[in-house]
Parts: sequence; structure tokens; C-alpha cells
Amino acid sequence: MLALAPLNVDILPDDCAVLKGLLVKLHAQYGAAIEAMHQQIMKLRHAQFGASSERLSAQTELFAEVLDLPLPPVVKQKISYERKHKGRPALPKDLPRQRIEYHLDDQQKAEFDSVKPIGEEVSETLQYTPARLVVLEHARIKYACTKDGQSTVRTAHAQPSPLPKSNADASLLAQILVATYADHMPINRQAVIFGRHGIDLPRTTLCDWKLASAELLQVLRAPLIAHTLAAPRLHSDDTTVQLRDSSKNSTHTSRLWGYLGAGQRLDGQGNWVEHPPSVVFEFTKTRQGLHPQQFLKGYRGYLQIDAYSGYDALLKSGDIVAVGCMAHARRHFFEVARKDPSGATGLAAQALAWIAKLYEIESHIKDHPPDKKLLTRQTQSRPVLDQFHAWLVGHASTIPPRGELGQSFGYALRQWSTLVRYTEDGILQPDNNLIESAIRPVAVGRRSWLFLGAERGGHVAATMYSLIGTCRLNGVEPYAWLCDVLKRLPNHPVTKLAELLPYNWKRQFTNQT
Repeated sequence: MLALAPLNVDILPDDCAVLKGLLVKLHAQYGAAIEAMHQQIMKLRHAQFGASSERLSAQTELFAEVLDLPLPPVVKQKISYERKHKGRPALPKDLPRQRIEYHLDDQQKAEFDSVKPIGEEVSETLQYTPARLVVLEHARIKYACTKDGQSTVRTAHAQPSPLPKSNADASLLAQILVATYADHMPINRQAVIFGRHGIDLPRTTLCDWKLASAELLQVLRAPLIAHTLAAPRLHSDDTTVQLRDSSKNSTHTSRLWGYLGAGQRLDGQGNWVEHPPSVVFEFTKTRQGLHPQQFLKGYRGYLQIDAYSGYDALLKSGDIVAVGCMAHARRHFFEVARKDPSGATGLAAQALAWIAKLYEIESHIKDHPPDKKLLTRQTQSRPVLDQFHAWLVGHASTIPPRGELGQSFGYALRQWSTLVRYTEDGILQPDNNLIESAIRPVAVGRRSWLFLGAERGGHVAATMYSLIGTCRLNGVEPYAWLCDVLKRLPNHPVTKLAELLPYNWKRQFTNQT
């Protein structure tokens, strides 16, 4: 923080040359700091009020090259002149339908000598049925049983609720969990909604049910972690959550670490098969590097990460190969280009053009198998990357390193070996967007629930974001999955817990139907 003393005009020199020298000295001393503060204020204003899309409002003009360096590719904007079809979208065919027939009444029929149906005109409307609460009475019938002259009373077994001494059905527990961790609805709002349906469920009761049912599901973490770490590639990133400290009546910043496994591998017949994607979150009170080091202990393979130094210790052994994130590199240049699309920041626009060319190549091969992706990246992406690198090196020496543009160049050059690693194996991705998308529900949710009430809630949130996030990755409807799994879990064999994970559950459900 700059602290300037009050200006006393009487002590200023009268000599013009001395005054000029004083101004030059002050500019050198404070100019860079003031510019850095200005950039920080602009960044904060954009974060609070600006658009979240990383798109420039218009194509920036690229100035003529002074250095003998590769020219950035020209980004062509594709304009489609196809006329969009207007009208209501068709309603899904798999939704249940109820037929209502409309006939001429007797008075209308009386106007004619003969009336005979010859066809029909059908239109559809979408009806909404509000949720309703039903009390299920679980009657356990008692039997008087006799064997070998001995009499006994046997009562039929039933477990009405997954939670001991609770009157909450699995469907209600599933609704509370989905509303909290998928729909980002705080418990107090859920209590109001249940009140509209005619039942008073206190917030403390709902909170207890939420925590207890999520802790029941925590037994699925071990097989989920094992499946995630067995993936051909792993993505990792972290995000902040506020944890309440009841002793100090305040909050402090804690972390949710995300680990997402995905990719393809060859089977015994030489075919590429997809590893079902999954995500695991881990709650920690700090951002120390020891947390990912402990979680990934023993892991071997590709790890796609940002430039956080906490991962460095993992990479020393060589068992884990770091893959960089081109989206992170692009974001640095975008922030510069967005603020001022003219003057020196034209270099940022040119950097975006280089990266756009790389993503254009990726757009044509996104559905190709890894071996074909590798061939295309080696023949098309590598030459573009080599030219981009030469362009970065050529311009880096002409830019002040502490400015935002200089930092953008510095990040790209420091991370270059990891940024280009995606061209070495077709199973890799150019960026870490998969894990960022998996983390986004956490960011959306904390705007509603604001903070975690206790460390216990942090571990529960990690479990539920893991399970619901894995449902989302595999196209599984989380409410239906939770309803079924919460019913099965109390009596399910411990050795077969992996059967209940969303990707395996989906296959079972598909085969049954």
C-alpha cells in the first residue's frame, strides 16, 4: 500500500531542471506500483461486474511485425446464413402421456342429420405436477410359528429408513441431497418449500438427515478413488470454501481438491475403450502441497494441472508426468486483450490467434480415437506450436517482465514443456477444462450456502460433490441413483460396493430395462 506524505509546496525547489529530475525519480519509484494497482482494480471490477465469457467483443487489429518472426494465423470468423426454424420445440417422446379426447356435444350434433368421426387433430401441452409428501405405513406382520412342537413368534423384517431411528424415506433423503449439492439450495429454503407442502421439517432435522445420509454414502469413496486413480489420465485442481470457526465467530478459507479420471485405453482386442469418467473431491483446511502428495501417493501416469507449486514434489520421481493447461495460458493473454484491444496489447490478441489455431485443429479431431489424434497433433499442431514458441521468445525480450503482458509471456514460456505435452499422447487433452467444469457446481453452490458450518460438513460436501459429479459425467440422473442406492446400501455386501457407483449402476439399470 502506498503511503504518501502531505505535500509541502514551500520545500519544493524553484529550479525547473531539479523539479524535472524529481518528477522522473517519483515516476520511476511509484509509476509501476500505480499501474499495477490500476490493473488490479480493473481485474476486480471485471470479476464483480463483467461478463464471464472469455470472448473479445470484436476482432482486435494486429499491427505490423517489426521483428522477423512467424506471423500469427488469421482467425476467420465463421458466419452462418442458415435460417433458424422457429416454433415450439417438440416434447420428448419418452415422457408419459395422458390422452384427453374432445367430442362434439349433443347440441352441436343435433345441427346435422349425420355425424361420423373421420380423424383427429392432436396438440400437446406440458403439465406440471407439484411434489407431494405421502406417509408410508410399514406394517411388519407378526407370525405365530411352530416347529417340532416348539412355538415362537416371528416378525417380518423391514428397514423403512436407511438411517436408524429416522422417519425419513430414502426418496426424501435423496431429495434433500440433490437439492443441496446439485441444485445449490440451502437447507432453510428447503424447509420453507416443505412447509408449503404441509409438513413442518425444522432446519436442524433436515441438516441432521443431510449429514447422516451423506456419511452413509461415504463407504463408496474408497472404490470411487480406486477407479479414479486407475484412469489413463488424471486432472486436478482446487477451489476455495469458507469454513466457519465457531470459537472465533468467523470464517477462514479452506479447500476442496478435485481429481478427475478419464481417457481411453486399448483392450485385449486392440480396440479403444472408454474408462468411465469419475471425479473425487477431498476437503482440507489448508492449501498445503502435502494434501495432493498424500492423495496421489503411489499414483503413476499423466496428471493435468495448473502451475501451482504444491504439485512439484510429486513430479520429482518421474512417476507422474505433468500436463499443462492451454486454457490457463490463454486466460492470461485474454485478460490483457480484453482491457485494451489497441497499442501494445495487440501482442495479446496475436497470442490468442495462435491458441485459436491450435483449438481449431482440436475441433476437427475431438471424436477421433487417440492414435489418430496423436498423428494429427504431430503433423499439424506441433508446427503451429513451434512457430508460436519462436514468436513468444522473440517478443518476450521487448516487453517489461513485471507488467501483465510480460507475466502472460512468462507463464507461457515457463510452462512450455507441459503445455505442449498433449501432443505426445492421443489420450491427453490440451487443457484442464474437464476438472474446472466439475468444480463449477461448488462455486455456484457457495454463493447460496456461503460457508461450511463445521469440518464435518466439509467432508460431507466432498463426498456428495464426488458422487453427484460422477453421476453428471456419466449421464446418470442423481435423484434416481440416490433413491436406489440409499435403499440398497444398508444391506449391500461390503465387497461389492463398486457395483453401486454411478457408471456400474447405469449399466445394471440399462440391462434390466
